[in-house]
Amino acid sequence: MKARTVLGVALGTVGGAIIGDRLLKQRAGDLENPLPGVERTYRWRGIETTYTVAGDPNDPDMLLLHGIYAGSSSNEFAPIVEQLAEDYRVYVVDLPGFGRSERPPLVYSASLYAEFIRDFADEVTDEPIVVTSSLASAFAVDAADETDFERLVLICPTDETGDERPWVRTLLRTPIIGTTLYNLLASKPSIRYFFHRDGYYDSDRIDSDEVQYAWDSAHQPGARYATASFAAATLDPEFDLATELAGLETPTTLVWGRDAELIPLREGRDLAEAADLELVVIDYATQLPHAEHPDKFVEYLSAELPRVDIDE
Repeated sequence: MKARTVLGVALGTVGGAIIGDRLLKQRAGDLENPLPGVERTYRWRGIETTYTVAGDPNDPDMLLLHGIYAGSSSNEFAPIVEQLAEDYRVYVVDLPGFGRSERPPLVYSASLYAEFIRDFADEVTDEPIVVTSSLASAFAVDAADETDFERLVLICPTDETGDERPWVRTLLRTPIIGTTLYNLLASKPSIRYFFHRDGYYDSDRIDSDEVQYAWDSAHQPGARYATASFAAATLDPEFDLATELAGLETPTTLVWGRDAELIPLREGRDLAEAADLELVVIDYATQLPHAEHPDKFVEYLSAELPRVDIDE
């Protein structure tokens, strides 16, 4: 093949990737707030982050922190916010790099998220009950060392997503090849596959609007930067979660889907035994029991956090 032909193909590929990325961003459009309540912003270290508040200001504070994956956002808690707001002052955050918060081209890390949670809780809430899932649970546990949390509720928590692969982060952050690979990672089939494989026990419960919102979130400007750190396993904390929980003074409850495979129930049992914690198991659920069975999750949560104790 002549050099001119090779150059033409290369330029065509680059041009196609750029145009394709722009078209995807145009199709995604602006991300709407999916939650009931009042939306507010919290400026942290120059990053404009977004959160939603619902419920009576006189009720105990509850802070909801979504998990980490391509397209993740506060929409993860949409099925339970309204119910929780009947008894709590609920704060639902889009973490930096996700959802409706800004997504600057930082090298995101576990310590960055722990510091954000610590500062947000101290400056915006008052000794909140913190409910969080998957890897974000480790960030909250880290923050709890220096923050007054009333209680932690950790849904399928983990501190490990594999061996670190910094080259994956570097690759995904590159303008052309990285953007193209990221768009494959964050495609609708990929998002639906994640929900089917790891999010929901019953795939019929996967709402097309939820997939669409995750896709829209994953294609906001700068969305690939935080996800690149997650895909590279460089968001994993440097501590052992079981050891950290065992030494934590904050009362903590673990919640697990009985059929979880990505972070199987046996790991939940091991973690509960090692740290001497209560483990709540929800049947016919995997990684997102709060999204798949919102009524049952709130029922368990209400039993664990009885109003009579809080009102005293």
